[in-house]
Amino acid sequence: MKQNERIDAYLSEKYKISRNAVQKLILNGKVKLRGEQIPKNYKLKSTDKFTDIEIEIDEEKQPEILPQDIPIEIIYEDEFLAVINKPRGMVTHPSTTGNFSNTLVNALLFKFGDNLSNYNGNERPGIVHRLDKDTSGGLIIAKDNETHKKLSQLFKEHKVLREYTAVVHGIIKEDCGRLEFPIGRNPKDRKKMAVTEKNSKPAITDFTVVERYDDYTLVKLNLYTGRTHQIRVHMSKIGHPIVGDKVYGPKKSKSKILYLHASKLGITHPITKKELVVETKTDELFNKFLSKLENSNKIQR
Repeated sequence: MKQNERIDAYLSEKYKISRNAVQKLILNGKVKLRGEQIPKNYKLKSTDKFTDIEIEIDEEKQPEILPQDIPIEIIYEDEFLAVINKPRGMVTHPSTTGNFSNTLVNALLFKFGDNLSNYNGNERPGIVHRLDKDTSGGLIIAKDNETHKKLSQLFKEHKVLREYTAVVHGIIKEDCGRLEFPIGRNPKDRKKMAVTEKNSKPAITDFTVVERYDDYTLVKLNLYTGRTHQIRVHMSKIGHPIVGDKVYGPKKSKSKILYLHASKLGITHPITKKELVVETKTDELFNKFLSKLENSNKIQR
């Protein structure tokens, strides 16, 4: 909660509902500050606290989330957690906007049944963190609430190794670097994120160049924070957007898929306390593109 932040923007982010939905709640008297109604453009003051806000969210009856026999690749599994290699094009979990079938959650319910945590609610069984629909790679799944709680704390404290593999547009001159740009909602388009100082949070991404080609660079990226679309926004900011990024990349890009893959996860196991590092392989389409680049002219370091 920040001073001068609009309350509709704050509640939209807090409750993961649209800003328009929050404004309707305010207009209908279902959002109150210290028991008083407020205008929809109310800006938070330094004296305002979250506990001062009363909000009555209209809960619509959502479709039941059913198990579906969808093949998923399990890279690691024990009695407490599992690591899944999420395929590109699969939504991680249902949302308020839909996607109640063919998600990773549907597949998890079929595979694990009731042996999943509900720490984040019944709509997200087992889901500790998420990947964008078009991003493939490793996801940690919790089987019980105690494991889930401890995993969430590791993410909160930035104690999870998260390495990504990506192909970006252009040739990155530096062999490695650190990107520190705060990320928040794009003030002109609330569906997008942006590097901004307004209502933002710190975001840090490290990159290392693996290979340079005529018009592309293969990179490894490590996340120290986990902001929405962080890698995509950061790479676009420095002029090297991810190939296939239809939101933050060049409009004329011919690529139909996003070349971004969560390739490695590392944690101190929350229960056994052993070090656990799991790598996930890129899919066939990603590998074909890399082979095509390998056969083109590499640029020597």
